[in-house]
Amino acid sequence: MMISEHGGDIYSREIKLDFSANLNPFGMPESVKNALINSVSEWEKYPDPFCVKLCQKLSEYEKYPAEKIVCGNGAADLIYRLVKAVNPKRAVVIAPTFSEYEKALSENGTEIVRYHLSDKNDFSIDKGILNVLDGSIDMLFLCSPNNPTGQLVPEDILKTAAEKCLENNMILVCDECFLPFVQTGKNISMREFMNGNAVILNAFTKIFSMAGIRLGYALFGNSELAERVQKTGQYWSVSTPAQLAGIAAVSEKSYVIKTAQLIKIEREFLTAQLQEFGFMVFKSEANFILFRCDLPLDERLLREKIAIRNCSNYEGLSDGYFRIAVRDHEENTMLIEAIGRCLNG
Repeated sequence: MMISEHGGDIYSREIKLDFSANLNPFGMPESVKNALINSVSEWEKYPDPFCVKLCQKLSEYEKYPAEKIVCGNGAADLIYRLVKAVNPKRAVVIAPTFSEYEKALSENGTEIVRYHLSDKNDFSIDKGILNVLDGSIDMLFLCSPNNPTGQLVPEDILKTAAEKCLENNMILVCDECFLPFVQTGKNISMREFMNGNAVILNAFTKIFSMAGIRLGYALFGNSELAERVQKTGQYWSVSTPAQLAGIAAVSEKSYVIKTAQLIKIEREFLTAQLQEFGFMVFKSEANFILFRCDLPLDERLLREKIAIRNCSNYEGLSDGYFRIAVRDHEENTMLIEAIGRCLNG
């Protein structure tokens, strides 16, 4: 079976339950749906290439200067534009992690230095990564919580990495797209250690379940790099409906809070159930769980029309690693029941 490079591949087969994509189980907020429905007449116009109104709303939402915010066609778009604007010669990525960092760097001709994580400590990032941050490195990508492991970057490592990147003139990119799913997320953000060489990636994709809309944004430590990234890539990178959907979404504060509460409860439920099956389950703080199973569980679940993420194509992982999203209790129960049937033949 061909393994998709990302989750959410629901178009090549019939899927009734998708646990391969880590989206908000509450779905897209009604306010966002209404904003899209009521704005159809606006779609015939060219979108604002600078996303002025959206950046103003994000500035209020993030309590951050609008001139240091750049929006893009999802966080992935901003990853490629960042690499293009910085043009690093050598960059550090952890393994396993989101594949688009390495893909963007490879397309740029950047030499990639991988820092491999170990399953012996649940793939947590240790202080050893700080030893590779010397004068030969131009860029560092971190992801907190990390995809697919669900581990947060420890606060002390974030702090020291930010200091070393500033000292050695490296750009530190911290992807926080999954941080809103963590109840204490704001307390463990890169925002606490922001400096002129730091960039934070975020997106509406996961927390607002807007994967099909394609909307992400970045917070920059300095406005000069923000301007360079703004000028990189296609001119109209964010569509009119995406901008309007984003403006509506940033008002949904209670939606984000109740989401994080649900995720914590249901993640604990799923973790316990997976452990009862005898799987090796890795600690997660995110809205997804990484685990090991010696059977081709993804293929067996497809017979039940359920998709999970086979993680064997992640750098640093191998056959037998799978990731599941945390959904609502009814869907999570259906998944566990289906896994039970798969294991019992």
